[in-house]
Amino acid sequence: MSGPTAKELSSVTLVDEPAPRVQAHYVPDRVRHVKLSTATLPLPTPISDAKVLTGRQKPMTEIVFLFAEISTDQGFSGTGFSYSKRAGGPAQYAHAREVAADLLGEDPNDIARVYTKLLWSGASVGRSGVATQAIAALDIALYDLKAKRAGLPLAKLLGAHRDSVRAYNTSGGFLHAPLAQVQARADESLAAGIGGIKIKVGQPDQREDLRRVAAVREHLGADVPLMVDANQQWDRPAALRMGRALEEFDLVWIEEPLDAYDAVGHADLARALDTPIATGEMLSSVGEHIALIEHGAADVIQPDAPRIGGITPFLRLAALADQAGLQLAPHFAMEIHLHLAATYPREPWVEHFEWLNPLFEERLETVDGRMIVPDRPGLGFTLTDQARAWTTDSVEFGVS
Repeated sequence: MSGPTAKELSSVTLVDEPAPRVQAHYVPDRVRHVKLSTATLPLPTPISDAKVLTGRQKPMTEIVFLFAEISTDQGFSGTGFSYSKRAGGPAQYAHAREVAADLLGEDPNDIARVYTKLLWSGASVGRSGVATQAIAALDIALYDLKAKRAGLPLAKLLGAHRDSVRAYNTSGGFLHAPLAQVQARADESLAAGIGGIKIKVGQPDQREDLRRVAAVREHLGADVPLMVDANQQWDRPAALRMGRALEEFDLVWIEEPLDAYDAVGHADLARALDTPIATGEMLSSVGEHIALIEHGAADVIQPDAPRIGGITPFLRLAALADQAGLQLAPHFAMEIHLHLAATYPREPWVEHFEWLNPLFEERLETVDGRMIVPDRPGLGFTLTDQARAWTTDSVEFGVS
């Protein structure tokens, strides 16, 4: 059977397909206005971990936040934050006040270049700790702004590997809580769609740690992912003894068994135990995390974007961690870290804390053990009136 002739083809009416949507040319934009504010979030109950029980620290009663709100000539805006527990909040705010004006007139899309500029603005105080934690709020605000400009959730702007991330809860497992309360809070978390439970260890009586872990494991059953966190409490011999004793509970990881800067000790422990070792949350630069990676000191690396200087250094660290074959479980600030964890090539974890709920109008959804990446542009959060009410100081630069 022959096909249509040329004449027949010429008589066919072609259906016009819609032309591909072409993005309009880039419109230059500039940072027009920067607002910094510091706010104090009170915690409903004083929080105690191992450092409190051994007298190193006082119970935590509040968290101090540094918020950065950036707007541009073209009408785009972004919000970022950093934070400090116990001490350091005023210092972060003071440093941010010194460098924030250097953002004015900059193209907000050139985040890497702007980040370098801000680093050099405060070069004399270094590239870690308070200096970069202050910059973190500005850096995160720029990423939020850029994703909003694109009309994309931040995870989609960066390039997501998944639309949800495994989630575990920590806030119910602190050492100040009686065992029955820890078990009840674990039940509440699982019922709310959170997949794993982490509890604190590191008490002066190690037998009490083992008793609590055994009771929680029995209560949860063998199939619920369970982690423990020693908050840097043990020395090397104690960490090895406790690590061996904890092997029977099939833990996802043992977190911060040693001083956060003891890369060699963590590496020795990681080689000696079957249970994975997790650490990194207390470090405040990419360079400090590189030491963990080079020593083989962690199976699970736990960077905190606000602590290490923002999303720009976090992405650099994530690439190094993936190259080393490490698992990722960012610390705290799930509102930021959910997006970043979604972009990690290996299946990560994200830490669920409800402490920050009073600061934001929106909520994150947890279903079947996973936290869902929101479909809202940017980070997907707006500050509440209560967050504004808790503000203790603010300063503005540029024209609002």
